[in-house]
Amino acid sequence: MSRPFVSVLIDTYNHENFIEQAIVSVLEQDFPASGYEILVVDDGSSDRTPEIVKKFAPRVTHLPKKNGGQASAFNFGIPQCRGEIVAFLDGDDWWKPNKLACVSEAMESHPAVGIVGNGIVIVQPDGTEETEFLHQGNQFCANSLAGAKSFIVRGSFLGTSRMTIRSSVLAAIGPIPETIIFEADEYLFTIAAVLHDALILPDPLTYYRLHGSNLYQITSGDSTRLRRKQRVLEHLANSLVERLAALNADPEAARIITNNVKADADSLRLSMDGGMPWETLRTEWRLYQQVIDVASPLHRIFKFVTLLPSLFFPPRLYYRLKRSIVESAIYRRTRRQWLPNPSHGHVLRAPQTQESSQKATIDSGH
Repeated sequence: MSRPFVSVLIDTYNHENFIEQAIVSVLEQDFPASGYEILVVDDGSSDRTPEIVKKFAPRVTHLPKKNGGQASAFNFGIPQCRGEIVAFLDGDDWWKPNKLACVSEAMESHPAVGIVGNGIVIVQPDGTEETEFLHQGNQFCANSLAGAKSFIVRGSFLGTSRMTIRSSVLAAIGPIPETIIFEADEYLFTIAAVLHDALILPDPLTYYRLHGSNLYQITSGDSTRLRRKQRVLEHLANSLVERLAALNADPEAARIITNNVKADADSLRLSMDGGMPWETLRTEWRLYQQVIDVASPLHRIFKFVTLLPSLFFPPRLYYRLKRSIVESAIYRRTRRQWLPNPSHGHVLRAPQTQESSQKATIDSGH
């Protein structure tokens, strides 16, 4: 049986410091060149990104468009993909050389699987690396109570630079609401995992780069970026609720799947705009549901005690106090020693000790 033809879809916006490494990592795959195509959707970059992408023609197809966000980039690029499967890559990430061979073989060997993810190597701005991968529970369908719970703790392995989706599944999902200017990958992988089985390969095949311009990972208190993130999460949650209902997804599974996105959006809204104290309690308890099954009785008591002030403090004050405490070095050291955060044992994290085959040598301005 011949391997399926693969379309590699790279979405990029002002990634002049990173896009060459992303493209080269695809061109250097241990995979027949005739077995895949590379399409770069350039979402209106105003830097040197277009110039860099065009250097790789004709092996790489440059698809420029007006800036509109990740959903619009996916909606523009997916219909132009010729592959039976589509492997996604962000313009600021890169792959290990065996990525395409692994995901292609997985798709070929598991016909019931509609989406494949994989472990990752998280690359910090200072170049330090940490691997994150699964060692059990790698295949599931989110359209059931048990499957939805599996999805909640495994969804991070299905993000943009990790997800490979069958073209037939993408067609069934349809266009992504373009108000989801980032996190459009979560819309795709969530619905894909409800429609079909998801398979997560344990191998860390993707390098996920953290840097100052990440749209979702915001480490500063930039209120403009936080408000944008809050609006996007709200649109994502509402869109998922609507689409999952239209697909007749299991109602309890859909509630679990969308719970965290709603709670994340609400916590940002409350921290910036305020609200009623009971809203804070409800939101924080929703977020705790992700780990409550693996939390110790002592940790549950601790969580309950720390939530009591939310009933008496205005939300903005509560979140400001919470942020100042969590950022304290003494608090973090005490928590690590005496009461670490609950974690699911099948998700493993470890420092990256081996030399990367493709170190981030391109100047990223850090």
